[in-house]
Amino acid sequence: MPIELLMPALSPTMEEGTLAKWLVKEGDTVASGDVMAEIETDKATMEFEAVDEGVIGKILVEEGTEGVKVNTPIAVILEDGESADDIGAASSAPAAAPAKEEPAAEAPKAEAAPASAPASAPATASGKDGDRVFASPLARRIAKDKGLDLSQIKGSGPKGRIVKADVMDAKPGAAPAPAASAPAAAAPAAMAAGPATDVVLKTYADREFEEVALDGMRKTIAARLTEAKQSVPHFYLRRDIELDALLKFRSQLNKSLEPRGVKLSVNDFIIKACALALQQVPDANAVWAGDRMLSLKPSDVAVAVAIEGGLFTPVLKDAEMKSLSALSAEMKDLASRARDRKLAPHEYQGGSFAISNLGMFGIDNFDAIINPPHAAILAVGAGTKKPVVGEDGEVKVATVMSTTLSVDHRVIDGALGANLLNAIKDNLENPVMMLA
Repeated sequence: MPIELLMPALSPTMEEGTLAKWLVKEGDTVASGDVMAEIETDKATMEFEAVDEGVIGKILVEEGTEGVKVNTPIAVILEDGESADDIGAASSAPAAAPAKEEPAAEAPKAEAAPASAPASAPATASGKDGDRVFASPLARRIAKDKGLDLSQIKGSGPKGRIVKADVMDAKPGAAPAPAASAPAAAAPAAMAAGPATDVVLKTYADREFEEVALDGMRKTIAARLTEAKQSVPHFYLRRDIELDALLKFRSQLNKSLEPRGVKLSVNDFIIKACALALQQVPDANAVWAGDRMLSLKPSDVAVAVAIEGGLFTPVLKDAEMKSLSALSAEMKDLASRARDRKLAPHEYQGGSFAISNLGMFGIDNFDAIINPPHAAILAVGAGTKKPVVGEDGEVKVATVMSTTLSVDHRVIDGALGANLLNAIKDNLENPVMMLA
């Protein structure tokens, strides 16, 4: 029976994507692991791999098609002895259930998933139809060699089809246990209903304008931030931080690191300071999980990176354990690949805390919106020369950076949030201690 390839869910929040490019054509033979297409999600362009062998019988969705819903059939693969005449039967079969991925935040020690994804979502249907067992030719050959009863094996391919991976580790007389998977993260809430489009268009009918269509990233940003601002009880804490000691220490470090080609930024110190603060105030290192909180052990810090048309928040995991130079190199790599939309989902999902730094744009201070399920986000402004009163009562000029900590009151109360921000301030004003 021909195999339908379905639009995969390449991340827990993906609902639709763009079939950017086909790398195969009808009549081509493919094997498991072959890259067949490139798919654009709201965040990245990812490769689409075959999970079985066969011949591309028909391409159902043309490249460049936007808004292809997850689990929509996009192509059909033919097995040995099948022809295009058999495709009608496959097209009438029900679509598989949506794929489920394990959120990175819930399994921080799990091996990172590869950037490429299976050709179709795992199906929930059985691999059998009456007395017929659906299995790939390769799976059948392996099962025969190993003396396996295919009817006792649960398939993980499209519509429950048994594929190579299902029979490789199976033992005679026993069916392999199905892999456990965590619930998929909830899809972003729909954007709040505003004025009807036709009303807005009529309002500006006499003004010159150009309509700008929303791409997947902008739709997701709008939905998530609307959800966050409406559902997360924000409160805000503000502190000014003196940077003169840090700037002097940074200059000394950069001079010694110059032969290695390393140049630390102020943002690198901010990442390290926040990571250590989450260890110093561990009750604040938590996320909201609907009907409970998850208290995290490592400091996984997300950092907002502006890109054309939106932003990413790549996560630096175990940031408290890494040196400033290691954090600097990792941040540069993540930011570069974020701008090229080459990050894999596990690289921008998870974390308990985020940093948004607009200081390089000359912004003195601002309030950032929490990115659920994070419990807090630090908004960082520019360091500017200001008069301050020293401990001796003397007025002096210092480089001062304004920070605002946006906090989810469901997770962090006022005193706890204050302790967290004070720890960040102490770390930045005593930078040598961050290396102890």
